[in-house]
Amino acid sequence: MGPPKQDLSARATQAVCNWGAGLYIVRMTTHTTRMLILGSGPAGLSAAIYGARAGMQPIVVQGIQPGGQLTTTTDVENYPGFADVIQGPWLMEQMQKQAEHVGTRLMWDTIVEVDLSQRPFRLTGDGGDVYEGEVLVIATGAQARWLGIDSEEPMKGKGVSACATCDGFFYRGKKVAVIGGGNTAVEEALYLTNHSDDVTLIHRRDSLRAEKILQERLFAHPNIKVLWNKEVREFVDGGGTAGLVALDLRDTVTGEASRLDVQGGFVAIGHHPATELFRGHLELDADGYVAVQPGSTRTSVPGVFACGDVMDKVYRQAVTAAGTGCMAALDAERFLAEADFEKLAEAAE
Repeated sequence: MGPPKQDLSARATQAVCNWGAGLYIVRMTTHTTRMLILGSGPAGLSAAIYGARAGMQPIVVQGIQPGGQLTTTTDVENYPGFADVIQGPWLMEQMQKQAEHVGTRLMWDTIVEVDLSQRPFRLTGDGGDVYEGEVLVIATGAQARWLGIDSEEPMKGKGVSACATCDGFFYRGKKVAVIGGGNTAVEEALYLTNHSDDVTLIHRRDSLRAEKILQERLFAHPNIKVLWNKEVREFVDGGGTAGLVALDLRDTVTGEASRLDVQGGFVAIGHHPATELFRGHLELDADGYVAVQPGSTRTSVPGVFACGDVMDKVYRQAVTAAGTGCMAALDAERFLAEADFEKLAEAAE
């Protein structure tokens, strides 16, 4: 009958480790695939769907936030294909099921170490498991920076947001405020004038960091006013289903307290791309995002691709993330096809 078939996609090893006065055995598994994807938001799962349909048997390592930022989003009204408002967690659940249906393997693990010095690329999880991929797709996303005050977390989705493009529509005809002083804050304030005729920009200094042309547009807009030298101390909950009703402010110069009545508060103090793991292993731009070649998802390391918010600091939408996930899978497929052809050519010589 011959020896039993081996599953070459996963092989287990054992290590004996010291722990206190005794010994314990750690069982570590190495998972191998043609396409390894790190991150399970719209970008990562879209890459997985395309990769699986191309026969690359992708493995998705989901990371610390399976499903990405959409799992913390309630109403989603701007993702194409749905006539009614849908819920972010439900949308990601459907994407995950679709990815698994076409042959993706999803792994619950957090990567703590990467080796991009040679192919196959090698990633190590916090439990010791190793993941090897002939190509790697980075889809780790970016997190909005928040103020960090106690009232912020419970008010998310109840009037507090970090994305005017995503949520501004829900505040049509209401008073809204944007917190921040850079390009993002000014752009968010200008965008919100499409939905509100009462927009306030709150900045803790007496001048903006935004580009001059954006500042000129802001100051010229009749529906935007600016509060200088103010910081938000509390998001005021109206109780029940009221949601946000006001912002408690403090003057950063005089210390004077004040209150601004608003129904929407948009925190726009920047984003933090999840790229620390790759620092020193591939090229990042000045803001810490993965640098990609224009018009593609190719990074500075051949065979490594990046998609979604980890490489996009302009649009940051679920639908654009999904689009770049598709691009990454197609770029990876072409890369592997070229690499396979080169191997055949070398073998024929």
